[in-house]
Amino acid sequence: MKKNLATDQRVVAITGVAGGIGRATAAVFRDAGWMVVGIDRRDDRPAEADLFIHANIADTEAPHHIFEQIASKVGRLDSLVNNAACQVCKPIIETSPEEFDDVMNCNVRSVFLSVQKAYPLLKKSAGSIVNVSSVHAVATSAGIAAYAASKGALLALTRAMALEFGLEGMRVNAVLPGAVDTPMLHAGLGRGHVDGDCIEKLVRGLGKKHVMGRVGRPQEIGQTILFLADNDRSSFMTGQSLVVDGGATARLSTE
Repeated sequence: MKKNLATDQRVVAITGVAGGIGRATAAVFRDAGWMVVGIDRRDDRPAEADLFIHANIADTEAPHHIFEQIASKVGRLDSLVNNAACQVCKPIIETSPEEFDDVMNCNVRSVFLSVQKAYPLLKKSAGSIVNVSSVHAVATSAGIAAYAASKGALLALTRAMALEFGLEGMRVNAVLPGAVDTPMLHAGLGRGHVDGDCIEKLVRGLGKKHVMGRVGRPQEIGQTILFLADNDRSSFMTGQSLVVDGGATARLSTE
C-alpha cells in the first residue's frame, strides 16, 4: 500500500499555482508550515509545491482527477484556494460567445466543479475555501467585461457556498485583489486606462492612481489568502469578501 505524503501537516490545494499570485501564495503557505498541492494547466511546477498536478481546471473532467489524486496521495485537505483565472481584454461588442464562455468556464464553472469534488475531503477536516475574485467584481473599467462578470459571479457563488456548508463547519470566503504586479496585470495594461510606452512605466502609472501610490505585490495577496484559509486566524469569518487593493476602490472617481 502506498504511503500518504502528508502526516499531521495541514494541506492546501492551490489552483493556478504557476501564476504570479499562485506561486507567491504557495510560498506563504509553505513558510507557515502547510503542505502545498499545486495545480496548473502549465507544466511548470513551482519549487514551493510539495505535490504538483498538471491539469486544466476549465476541463469538466479535471476536478475529478485532481481531487482523486489528492485523496489517494495525500489523504487530507484543509483548504482549497480557487485562484486559477483567465481574462479577455476586449470591448463587449468585440467579445465572441466562445471567448465569453471560456472566461466563465475558467473563472466560475471550474470553482463550482472543484468544490463539488473537494467537498468530501473538506467536510472531513472542517476545512476552508478561499475564492480569488477581483475588485473588478465591484468596480471595473472598459474592455474587460467578461472578466468582471465572472468575478462578480464568483462573489455570489462564495456566499451561496458559505450558506450551504456553514453548518458542517466549513468556511468559504473571497479575496478581491486590486492591481497586483503579475503577468496577468501586464497583459491587460493595453486597454488605454493608463499611459506609458513600456510595462514598467505602465505599472508605475497605474500605481500612482492608488491611495498607497503603488500596485500590490503577489505575496501581499498570499498573506490575505492564508488569513482567510487558516481556521485559527479567521475562525468566525464566512461568506465574506475581503478587498485588498491599496485603497483603489475607496476613492471617488470625481476626485
